[in-house]
Amino acid sequence: MICPNVQKDIVNSCAKETLKAIFEDLNGDYFGILIDESKDVSHKEQMALVLRYVNKEGKLIERFLGVVHVKDTCARSLKDAICSLLLEHNLSSSHIQGQGYDGASNMQGEFNGLKTLIMKDTPSAYSVHCFVHQLQLTLVAVAKKHHECREMLRDDQTEKLEELLMLGEVHTGNGLNQELELQKAGDTRWSSHFKTVVIYLQLGKLNSRFDEVNTDLLLSMASLSPDNSFVNYDKNRIIKLATYYPNEFSASMLEDLSFELDNYIAYVRQRNNNFSKLKRLGDLLETLVKTNLHKTWTLVYLLVKLSLTLPVATATVKRAFSSMKYIKNDLRSRIDDEFLNDCLVCYIEDEVFETVHNETIIDRFQNMTSRRVRL
Repeated sequence: MICPNVQKDIVNSCAKETLKAIFEDLNGDYFGILIDESKDVSHKEQMALVLRYVNKEGKLIERFLGVVHVKDTCARSLKDAICSLLLEHNLSSSHIQGQGYDGASNMQGEFNGLKTLIMKDTPSAYSVHCFVHQLQLTLVAVAKKHHECREMLRDDQTEKLEELLMLGEVHTGNGLNQELELQKAGDTRWSSHFKTVVIYLQLGKLNSRFDEVNTDLLLSMASLSPDNSFVNYDKNRIIKLATYYPNEFSASMLEDLSFELDNYIAYVRQRNNNFSKLKRLGDLLETLVKTNLHKTWTLVYLLVKLSLTLPVATATVKRAFSSMKYIKNDLRSRIDDEFLNDCLVCYIEDEVFETVHNETIIDRFQNMTSRRVRL
């Protein structure tokens, strides 16, 4: 058990069984992909991939699939790495129904970006620029053009830092917390009217970062929301949303969807039923499954599922790189790529890993090669 190769085989068996449990949960259904790339401690460029899907219980799930070393970060290399990783796990790229990235040009490029290359193969694999990253870029853009906004944001950051210092959560020192040394532009508090202006400026910048397809997708998704007794329901927008998925909704199915929506909205808007107090699309999907109504309104269920598969934030995949720092650090900088990936799968998906039976892992380990001793 102290042999490095044996240890690697055991970890590999754990990772393979963990991924097997994830694929069983996915059940060959549609999924979205979240991608990010970063250098590890040994300065090797790594690409992490996370799957986003709806399982058989109607629950929205994001699972770490793996991290692979890429020679460069051009869009073509990343696409090849994604396709190879999916193929390795018998996942079809034709089932990709959403992409999530940050704003890097190699990801979001209109002509040769990663999202464009994937959409050439799978036209319904729409990409929405990560909301968190969009907001960050918008705040920066607004602050650069409006001095008052920049000062307000700086004051707000300084106040938060002062609170953290008082709580002892951060510490002062040479080179630390330099924001405290910046003199505030007066002690006058900003009026509510000025803050409203800032919000409108931010919204204007955000709108400029969404193309027409993104806007339609997001507004149509909002029309499906169950919040406040389905107050945002808009049948025309929902039908238009379905047209963005021509492989799933043929012309005849669109007619069926129109008829189905009339019966669906009349039922879910009734008072004191299972749908009356729902807030989110995820809650709606789970309730449809629990009440077995996903078999009655199959097209509505499919459309909500496709909507939820579309990623709008890349927090999960970024956490994968944060985890990588614990496994591949300065003391273990020479860890090989396969072992690193196996460790990450078990570490990040620990909840799934805990559900795997020890006997299953032992059987896989024993069958990897002939052993002198059976566990």
